[in-house]
Parts: sequence; C-alpha cells; structure tokens
Amino acid sequence: MSFLDLLLMGFTEALTWQNLLFCLIGALLGTLIGVLPGIGPTATIAVLLPITFYLPPLAGIIMLAGIYYGAQYGGSTTAILSTCRARPRPW
Repeated sequence: MSFLDLLLMGFTEALTWQNLLFCLIGALLGTLIGVLPGIGPTATIAVLLPITFYLPPLAGIIMLAGIYYGAQYGGSTTAILSTCRARPRPW
C-alpha cells in the first residue's frame, strides 16, 4: 500500500460521525474545565482521562485531542475575561 492509501484510510477512520462526536464532547468538556483559573491543558487531561477508559482506542485518543484543544481555548477565555494571564509566562 502506498503512503496516500494509508493516509486516506486514516482519514476515513478518524472522520466518522462517532469520532467527530467524541471530539466535540471532548472539546466541550475541556472548555468547561479549562476555563477554571489555574487549570491548564495538562491538568484538564488528567482530570478527564478516566472518561476515555471505556471508549475504543481511536475514539479515546480523538477525545483526548478535543479535551486538550478545549482546555487551551478555555484558558484564553479566562485570560480575556479577567484581563490577566491564565498561565505563567514560558520563560
């Protein structure tokens, strides 16, 4: 199988409606937990990790990606509403 065949197979598996629904649920949950001040994406994934234990492996990884993205977005929401940084500076 060529690279493009494998890439197409990966996209067809990842873009099913069930996996997209898990990504949406993960992004919503990640935003809800990530909007809390002081809780970054790493802590959000640690809190919500047990939710993915009962999912198939691909759906669990996709949901974790949605949680991470939602937590990043939630942290910026906190920073904008409180006019201060939600996370410390990287340096």
